[in-house]
Amino acid sequence: MTTIEFIKMGLETSKMMALNLINDMKDAPLTQPTSRGGNHPLWILGHLAYSEANIVHHIVEGNENPLIAWKDLFGGGSQPVTDGGKYPSMAELGEKFEEVRAHTLEILSGLSEGDLDQPSKNCPPEREGFFGTVGRCFLVAGLHPALHYGQVADARRMAGREPLIA
Repeated sequence: MTTIEFIKMGLETSKMMALNLINDMKDAPLTQPTSRGGNHPLWILGHLAYSEANIVHHIVEGNENPLIAWKDLFGGGSQPVTDGGKYPSMAELGEKFEEVRAHTLEILSGLSEGDLDQPSKNCPPEREGFFGTVGRCFLVAGLHPALHYGQVADARRMAGREPLIA
């Protein structure tokens, strides 16, 4: 297995894990994971789409994030609210996530193993450990959905649902 194949497998595995839980919450997308609030499934889906677009389009390629209009809703430091009218629909967020992921895989497929060691074009200052190389950017893109997986699992429990995987 090549490093690129390994990264693709990680991207698809984390996507499958997170989206299985998020899709199960389509009827309760604003359920927060704790009695004290937290990231609800709708916010997480938008955050995953926005963040991956930012990593690949902006940091790796040096272009503007095509979802920049969503920065205040889903960017780092944004806070989820329980007013669903403030957000795009789950369907729109899901479509955007799939578009972003297709672009991610397209860019990854065009890379060589050596390209993974190249510096990213727009690494945020002081974030070289996460985003300093193309390979590191793709690693973070693959890990990010898994990071939020537990929050969705907790939101499901707050909604009274049993775990999907025991």
